[in-house]
Amino acid sequence: MKSAEEQLSTYKSVHLNPKNIRTHFVGIPLIIWSLFLLLNLIPVNFFALDDPAISINVAGAFTIGVLIYYISLHVRLAIGLTLFIIPVFYTSHLVAQSQGAIWIALGVFVIGWVFQLIGHKYEKAKPAFVDDLNQLLIGPFFLMAEVYFMLGLERALDEKITPMAVDKRRLLEAERRAARS
Repeated sequence: MKSAEEQLSTYKSVHLNPKNIRTHFVGIPLIIWSLFLLLNLIPVNFFALDDPAISINVAGAFTIGVLIYYISLHVRLAIGLTLFIIPVFYTSHLVAQSQGAIWIALGVFVIGWVFQLIGHKYEKAKPAFVDDLNQLLIGPFFLMAEVYFMLGLERALDEKITPMAVDKRRLLEAERRAARS
């Protein structure tokens, strides 16, 4: 498994433009919430007690798996992601109980991707997941890292990944120029 630094620097290499990052602060949470809503709509419970509040459905199993992955990458960032995911999980579960939830999920999903694509127009670079599907999981991880950096936390991580990202971006642009020649 690639390190947190390697994954974050790869993601950041195509997310250096502040406008792109801002669009991702809207798009990624919308996409995540819509995916949780869709997962809550799958009528499978892996574990349930008599109390319906104590059950693990597809969304719950996904949450546990993703949080374990984030913990294995970086514990402190995983704590922030846990604090983000809990309300996402809860609110998407509530909306899943309403009629038309699938249409809400699909609409929010599309709106989230519109924000993402607008951001990449600013960046003039393709999304990170195009070359590595695992980068889809790194998007929320990257945003949490950016929140920490804005708060003055995890400075050593920022100081490590930013130069790596800039170097990777230079390589990408050199490859793009060479391909056009």
